[in-house]
Amino acid sequence: MSEEILGKVRELLPALRDRAQEAEELRKVPPESVKALQEAGFFRMLQPVRHGGFESHPLAFYEAVKLIASACGSTGWVASVLGVHPWHVGLFDAQAQDEVFGEDQDTRISSSYAPVGRATPVEGGFRFSGKWSFSSGCDHATWVLLGGLVMNDEGKPVDFRTFLLPISDYTINDVWDTVGLRGTGSNDIVVSDAFVPEHRTLSMMHTARCICPGQDVNPGPLFRMPYGSIHPFAITAPMIGMAVGAYEQHVGATRERVRSAYLGEKSVEDPFAQVRIAMASNDIDTAWWQLEKDINDEWEHAVAGTKIPIELRLRARRDQVLGSARAISAIDRLFESAGGKAINSGSPLPRFWRDAHAARVHAANDPERVLVLYGKGELGIQVRDGLF
Repeated sequence: MSEEILGKVRELLPALRDRAQEAEELRKVPPESVKALQEAGFFRMLQPVRHGGFESHPLAFYEAVKLIASACGSTGWVASVLGVHPWHVGLFDAQAQDEVFGEDQDTRISSSYAPVGRATPVEGGFRFSGKWSFSSGCDHATWVLLGGLVMNDEGKPVDFRTFLLPISDYTINDVWDTVGLRGTGSNDIVVSDAFVPEHRTLSMMHTARCICPGQDVNPGPLFRMPYGSIHPFAITAPMIGMAVGAYEQHVGATRERVRSAYLGEKSVEDPFAQVRIAMASNDIDTAWWQLEKDINDEWEHAVAGTKIPIELRLRARRDQVLGSARAISAIDRLFESAGGKAINSGSPLPRFWRDAHAARVHAANDPERVLVLYGKGELGIQVRDGLF
């Protein structure tokens, strides 16, 4: 099924590419694009089989994301974020999954995981409030995953959980106006004293240990994969796709470009342009190959039902954050070599450049905070982090 979906996604690329400027102008992905991806089966790739999903290998999902982002960075970003959330919902209690997908298996969920919400325990669940930024694709979703801290009677945090809410419990504030990823519609979410039942919450302690209630009804290997790999790579995969799109556009333009009309010098003959193309392609390939290696190595443990070693999980995070950096490096090299026409408004290359740099500031791409964890692990120092 994954190959069939990938084939359908490839067929959509010309239309997604044509709508890239429209996405920027709308400040959200055009509804036609979301509908087309839904009809292609993309959003069900990581969805539980029991709710009409395909439980695809994560690499097939990331490959689809890379393709989409190579046509339009904003569309690839939103597709990845919305597409990974059915996997996360599959970790929740079965009752929560049934509430989300029971009546509509095409339900889409957005998110904002920063623990800015505050939850107070009450009978059967929590009273929950807060304001979150950067909920990408929220205009195309009817549920949301939100991060929040559970507070005790003394007002001190005792747990970090993800809370799952229907659209009737939150409002969307249209505030998205940015230099990059303009088409993602990553608006604010506001919740005012909503009741969230216990079964629609999931502690990060459970996701960090890869032991979640949803595994009782979703026993497949997909739901034994680490949150700390699946989600961060869903941020890096579209960035690699943006680099691929920038590379394809730049190479095609360079073949036709004349550097100097007076001298008649062709860019294709410029050795420095050739070197930059070689270095950019190496960055892109290295980022992708490491993603493949890490996910495949973790998948083998998930299939075997064995615990995924902390060393492997830390390596995956190391490679994820450096993969994002390599995607940025590749696009920067291409942009620097593209000449004055690269700065024209509406051109693909500057759009990829802006989108990738906007994606770089996502919390999952903070290199020092991630790399220090890997260094500690190698030196025998206990790693204390919410994802491990």
